[in-house]
Amino acid sequence: MRACHVVGVAVFATMLGWLPGAHAQEQPIRIIFPFAAGGSGDGLARLIADKMRSALNRPAIVENRTGAAGRPAITAVKNAAPDGSTLLITPIAPMAVYQHVYRNLEYDPIKDFAPVSQIATFDFAVAVGPQVPAASLKELVAWVKADASRASFGSPGTGTLPHFFGLLFGRAAGIELRHVPYKGSAATLSDLAAGHVPMVFTTISDFVEMHKAKRIRILATAGAARSPFVPDVPTFQEAGFSIQGTSWFGAFAPAGTPREIVDRYSAIMAAAARMGDVRDRFLGWGLQPTGTSAAEFAAIQKADAERWGLVAKASGFSAD
Repeated sequence: MRACHVVGVAVFATMLGWLPGAHAQEQPIRIIFPFAAGGSGDGLARLIADKMRSALNRPAIVENRTGAAGRPAITAVKNAAPDGSTLLITPIAPMAVYQHVYRNLEYDPIKDFAPVSQIATFDFAVAVGPQVPAASLKELVAWVKADASRASFGSPGTGTLPHFFGLLFGRAAGIELRHVPYKGSAATLSDLAAGHVPMVFTTISDFVEMHKAKRIRILATAGAARSPFVPDVPTFQEAGFSIQGTSWFGAFAPAGTPREIVDRYSAIMAAAARMGDVRDRFLGWGLQPTGTSAAEFAAIQKADAERWGLVAKASGFSAD
């Protein structure tokens, strides 16, 4: 594994045209992560920082800036010098959803940033508790239509993507679902297993352990293909509902950052996402490594902003 790491660093240096030691005296690259330390996103940011440090022979540090749903941290990156010394690594919501739910957002996710690379993705899913007899999505829809009091679903919180995806499913299924918000996934899953809420939408990784223990049942996953974490479970599309719900972690630089810097960083991150040690860690966190070019990521961000914007606006939800 050590030999592979050395070879990977050498490939980085050759590919990017950096000479050893050429940037050792430069100021550190600050990678701002707008949420607390300890979760999968924070771990992802620190792995990427480590690979950038090795590839560029330049310090790279992660700063956790919490509060106000990450908005002040993202504004700080917007206002940073566009010289490659400050980057943002963030989940999807601040860069593709917030503009649709905050009336007075301090930044424009599209105009104020240069997408660098999508680093990893994770999918949503729906699961039911033991009191629900449905073994498929179509059976679930029929069960809900038979009694309107059953038409409720839980999610980790109001305004989260699982909340919006639950509404998206309701529209696709022709049923009006009522949202039951929780503060985080733990309480949501506890109530699901206890039968207090019939169905829950959240990330696949939150469900897997309880699904395998047969305390709940995942009925469908929301990616374009089946999840490697529960390959026996069909996608929503396979189950007859043409909807998808994929989230991501990605890197951004301030708008105006020179294209050559963006492309260098993008190449490093894309290569890092394909390294065996990184892949293993990501999969352990329920993440699927991707590693895209800057142009590919810009297209993904734009498409997701349009997709989730339609759902958020239809819900009438406002975070202000």
